[in-house]
Amino acid sequence: MLLFRLVFGLLLVAGVLCFAMYIGTNQLVWRRRGLLIVKWTVLAALGFFAVLILERLALML
Repeated sequence: MLLFRLVFGLLLVAGVLCFAMYIGTNQLVWRRRGLLIVKWTVLAALGFFAVLILERLALML
């Protein structure tokens, strides 16, 4: 759980830094990188919550 929170937090920070670089340099490559990082962060979060829900359902059965 701690490892997931650490990875999730670092991915969010990396996304914010990419967007800050885009604002600072006005190069589209930084915006694309930021969007890609945010997309994968959201997908990882959805997967993590799906695992949590499945664990809860397994305990109920």
